[in-house]
Amino acid sequence: MTKIRRRPRMKRTGSRFRPHKALTHYDVIVVGSGIGGLCNAALLAKAGKKVCVLEQHYTAGGYTHVYERGGYEWDVGVHYIGEVHKPWSMIRRVFDVISDGQLQWAPMDEHYDHIVIGDQPFRYLAGRDAFKAEVKKHFPEEGAAIDRYVELISEVSQKIPRYFAGQALPRSLGVLYNKLRQRLFPAYFFKSTREVLEGLTSNQQLIGVLTAQWGDYGLPPAQAAFMMHAMVAKHYITGGNYPVGGSVRIAETIIPVIEAAGGHVFTYAGVEQVLVKDNRAYGVRLVKDGHEISADAVVSCAGLLPTYQRLLPKEVVEQHGLLEHLKQVEPSASHVCLYAGFKGDAASLGLPKTNFWLYPEFDHDLSVKRFMDSPGLEFPMIYISFPSAKDPDWNRRYPGKSTVEIVAPSFPQWFEQWKGSTWNKRGEDYEAFKQEITTVLLEALYTHQPQLREALDYCELSTPLSTEWFQWNQVGEIYGIEHSVERFQQHWIHPQTPIKNFYLTGSDVVTAGVGGALMGGVLTTARMLGWRAYKVKQMIADVYSEKPDDGAVASPVS
Repeated sequence: MTKIRRRPRMKRTGSRFRPHKALTHYDVIVVGSGIGGLCNAALLAKAGKKVCVLEQHYTAGGYTHVYERGGYEWDVGVHYIGEVHKPWSMIRRVFDVISDGQLQWAPMDEHYDHIVIGDQPFRYLAGRDAFKAEVKKHFPEEGAAIDRYVELISEVSQKIPRYFAGQALPRSLGVLYNKLRQRLFPAYFFKSTREVLEGLTSNQQLIGVLTAQWGDYGLPPAQAAFMMHAMVAKHYITGGNYPVGGSVRIAETIIPVIEAAGGHVFTYAGVEQVLVKDNRAYGVRLVKDGHEISADAVVSCAGLLPTYQRLLPKEVVEQHGLLEHLKQVEPSASHVCLYAGFKGDAASLGLPKTNFWLYPEFDHDLSVKRFMDSPGLEFPMIYISFPSAKDPDWNRRYPGKSTVEIVAPSFPQWFEQWKGSTWNKRGEDYEAFKQEITTVLLEALYTHQPQLREALDYCELSTPLSTEWFQWNQVGEIYGIEHSVERFQQHWIHPQTPIKNFYLTGSDVVTAGVGGALMGGVLTTARMLGWRAYKVKQMIADVYSEKPDDGAVASPVS
């Protein structure tokens, strides 16, 4: 039976905002405490800046935060991260800098992603050679195509730092550089995943297997930019990792770095508006009591769409034609997520450190089209994660318990009638609809982990309305703006805005995922510091001095 606890004890990071705790003026204010904002704030703190991070939620961390219900704890967005097990990788170096080396990582199983298409299982194994050998077992006649595919995703990864180099340049130069990218990079950077893979093979089943991580960026092969797919595939091909102590450790280890420089990270600190005068940002006005805080610069980590549509004064947005730009991009997919708790630890329940990806057929584009044409509960993709099994510190904190998370795509329209209602007070019809979805997702879990059926102790479903409520998104989107070919052709997306001293950071200035948002924080910081950005570069370079043994270059994704 599902147990409901209305007033749970909540694990929080950051300090609850009180006017007397805040300074009247900071060097920089960062709106939003997602990993991009925290990274930006920590790097600026390392460069000697006093930074104030303002978060409207009850806890800091954005999609890296955790929440508790019924005596269990779940992450809300950090399901696995690649490349952090390599001390030389860029993503690992950045994490070590902004956490003062306090953030630790645990490897998942070598078999890190388990793909089930129809009733056929396929394994993603850690390591290029192991990955290729395993796929070739299923498609022995496609050896050349598989080899070329792995080469191609590595080629993309190696070129990615140069692709996003314009984001660290002054805006005028950066926009010009972004306009020239189609002349500077191979044609496959500007094609869909399906288009590129069909140039390698005509085997549609192989394409279905190779693109089975499309849920990590939210678009099926015909809609997704190949460069986005390649970054994700390369990011994970040497295996997945999970933060020791849970994803809450990300914010817990970064916030002290910000505070050590005299800065603050405040929660319950929703921003009503960025203050702008004579086209120069000079502070923010909070929702609560209209309290104002000034700063030499303001950074938004709230997402491109919410920033331009809600945070900036309307007349400023109109002055720069920013809403016209927004017509060129779309919000990414919305989702539902079932958070389930079970009696018994991972060992006794036989839970893996492997993610499960469930698909009805090999043609992901066709199954998504069917889902969108007749939106029912026949999901085109279901993702299952076992966070308590991935975290070696879990049993110390929650002995005799385990957790599972089940994610599936959804439609904002499903929940339109409850839009604007208050979280946890949306009525019986809403709860009944959530129960229908819960039943479908649990049955998918039990098909592959039948031993869990009798161990269920608690479960709760989040919807796009939950995402809007806690993450301040527009339609419950999970990945910011969608990662289509068209998105990466937008030259105007840049950390430095037309408004002086106002910047953007996070996933929308680079790519989705923890790694993408993290690198957004790095590039925004580089742009803000200008010629002094060498300090950041030196900090990252000093973390690890040995050369990599495989020529690996971290991709800005997770």
